[in-house]
Amino acid sequence: MDIKIFEVGPFAENTYLLIKGDKAILIDPGFAQEPEFQTFKSVLSKSGIELEAIVLTHAHVDHVMGVQRVLKDFDIPVYLNHEDLFLWENFGNQATMFGLNQVGFSFTPEELPKEGIFTVGAFSFECLYTPGHAPDHTALYFKDEQLVIAGDALFKQSIGRTDLYKGDFELLAQSIRTKLYTLPDNTVVYPGHGDSTTIGFEKKHNSFVKGSELPFA
Repeated sequence: MDIKIFEVGPFAENTYLLIKGDKAILIDPGFAQEPEFQTFKSVLSKSGIELEAIVLTHAHVDHVMGVQRVLKDFDIPVYLNHEDLFLWENFGNQATMFGLNQVGFSFTPEELPKEGIFTVGAFSFECLYTPGHAPDHTALYFKDEQLVIAGDALFKQSIGRTDLYKGDFELLAQSIRTKLYTLPDNTVVYPGHGDSTTIGFEKKHNSFVKGSELPFA
């Protein structure tokens, strides 16, 4: 599986295009400007790749502001955890809070399960429910590829902010310890912002949630 990363929007969010053969899924489209979207679209057109779905780790504004632009050109499903749809349903208000001009969504996405293996098109991954940064937050674990799309739960030597709607540091720390730090150390972490890292590196070097605090360490 090939991964292409687009750093987009005013928050330098990482949008991921996962490619397997001639099929692809788009993770957290944060395109804020038309040139950003066109750069992504040119990758598809030049490679003859068919886009099969949008999958969201959570519905904070920087991770979903490109959804409606993508759907103008691609008739594909959108998947999101339904544990708490407040962020999705109040997308317009979120945007206003950050000084952005965005129109709210007129549809509800398909449901992404909290836990377990999920298959969409040519892609299968394990859903890891990881609240604390956002109440709908789900990391996407691709076991065979030894990688996890971590959204805004875990960053390189940092973690997601916990001062927004239903943010909770202790809950986020628990999510990281029980759902992410239990993955193999060589698992590559692709975060919602910043550089990639590995589970093993974060367990040793992340000062916010330390691997030494795991109950089995």
